[in-house]
Amino acid sequence: MTGITARPLTDRERETLRHIAAGRTYLQTARAMGVSRHTVDTYMRRIRAKLGHTSMAELTRIAISLGL
Repeated sequence: MTGITARPLTDRERETLRHIAAGRTYLQTARAMGVSRHTVDTYMRRIRAKLGHTSMAELTRIAISLGL
């Protein structure tokens, strides 16, 4: 989780992570945020790069630890 301090998530990335960690699909997340599914995919790629994790289990654990 060291990547969090080095490259903090933007507000939209945090919102995306919150939706995905809650079990929503990319399409459900996109609709809730008022963006395209492609935008959600882009946010998730950035989140994975910043946090250095690709597993959804690990991303969900991080979301919980961030209070999302």
